[in-house]
Formats: sequence, structure tokens, C-alpha cells
Amino acid sequence: MGGTIRYPKAFLGIIWALFLLCSIQVIAKSRVPISDSEIRQKKNECYADIESGLWGQQCKSSMTTKENCALRCLSPVCYELIYESDPLEEGEKDYVRSSEYKYCMHRVSLGESLDGIKGSLDF
Repeated sequence: MGGTIRYPKAFLGIIWALFLLCSIQVIAKSRVPISDSEIRQKKNECYADIESGLWGQQCKSSMTTKENCALRCLSPVCYELIYESDPLEEGEKDYVRSSEYKYCMHRVSLGESLDGIKGSLDF
């Protein structure tokens, strides 16, 4: 029994798990970024869900609350990062945060870090 490996299945399992982890990282970083048309389509689906009542009556109380809910629906992680601490207010058009949100979605779609997104487009 000199050079026999006692646990070949366990060893192969570990190698296989490491291979899968590396593959997932490569796939995540090689994705195609989300397009404007995909964002529009998904946002329209969110609006439809809001209108059907899936997000509750509070999301239908005004155009601004509807927009905040649609942004949360579209990308919860980007909404939390960009808008959660200061949601849109009635009549507000915030082009800087809108651009940051879109940039966040782009980074999420590529599997990239979201560090430094908030405040990155302040002029």
C-alpha cells in the first residue's frame, strides 16, 4: 500500500469545487453589460407589477412613490446604495443620482464591485 491515495473521491471533489468557483468568477466578469433597452423592459415589468398591486397600495399613491418602488424593483442593491437614504421627492429630477443608479446597474450586470459608485458623478 506504499503510494496509494486513500481518499481519491474527496481529493477530486475539492479540485472540482475549486474549478467551479474559478469558472463562476470568470463567467461573472465576462458578462455583457445590461443595455438601456433591457433596463427599460425590466422597469416596465416593474411598473406593471406595481400597477397590479404586487408592491402594495403605498407604491401607487403618487408618481414619485411609484418611481421609487420601480427603482427598488429594478435593482434592490442599487436602490439601497443610491436612493434608500434619500428617496426621490415629489417633483424631484435628480440626474446625477439617476446616472449613478444606471452606472450601478451596469457594474452589477458585470459582477463588479460597487465600491465608489455613490458620489462618483458629483460635479
